[in-house]
Amino acid sequence: MTDRLPLSQRWPHVGLPALGAVLAIALWWLATWAFDIEPFFLPAPPDVVDAFVRLPGYLAEQTMVTFLETVIGFGIAAVGGLLLAVMLAASRTVERMTLPMIAGINAVPKVALAPLLLVWIGFGYETKVVMVVLLCFFPILVSTMAGLTSTPNELGELARSLSASWWQTFVKVRLPWALPQVFVGLKVATSLAIIGATIGEVINPEAGLGSVIASSGQSADTPLAFAALTLLALMGALLFYLMAGLERLLAPWARAISS
Repeated sequence: MTDRLPLSQRWPHVGLPALGAVLAIALWWLATWAFDIEPFFLPAPPDVVDAFVRLPGYLAEQTMVTFLETVIGFGIAAVGGLLLAVMLAASRTVERMTLPMIAGINAVPKVALAPLLLVWIGFGYETKVVMVVLLCFFPILVSTMAGLTSTPNELGELARSLSASWWQTFVKVRLPWALPQVFVGLKVATSLAIIGATIGEVINPEAGLGSVIASSGQSADTPLAFAALTLLALMGALLFYLMAGLERLLAPWARAISS
């Protein structure tokens, strides 16, 4: 017996996203042709492809810089957000003491913090990583807490009737129930991670795709900027679907109970 889906059922998961991307590119190309838009304002898809052909090594190198900053910052935010969410969900007192302060810090515009990060940390890659952490941390924390605090009372009573300890209840009941909500926060945070890395690179344009966008704006090379934006979009889709695949692996039952 196999879990592989037949082709007719796999088509919506693979074919439809590809078809949507093709249609979006076609409409983009048609708009540039129909309205005779100059590449300086909106490059056509062939202009963007030409930018990839002109500077493949440079774009690959800058993509790797942004990818590493994104992954490191996302990993730190994920571990920190999950651990703090467990602490807050375990103690009402700690939650009431710290959650308002965390919410207030999250409300501060991260772009406004970028110049201060340059003063505090310097001009290295650490500034970009911290920017990623700041943008990703709160969504992961809030979604994980929502999942951990939404366990049905019936399941808690069942665990107590079986004389389960707090840790056993957490591992066997609360955490599995919370996993779908945890992955909601993780998937939201993937796009925020890329935004954070790009903001840091635009403000401190030493390396990365954000620096490519900043420098191409100064040199009026709009196709190169769109090439960098395309790579950022692909990176975001890759990280999102990695989280979605991890969710299917760790919580395969989530779809069944939500449908």
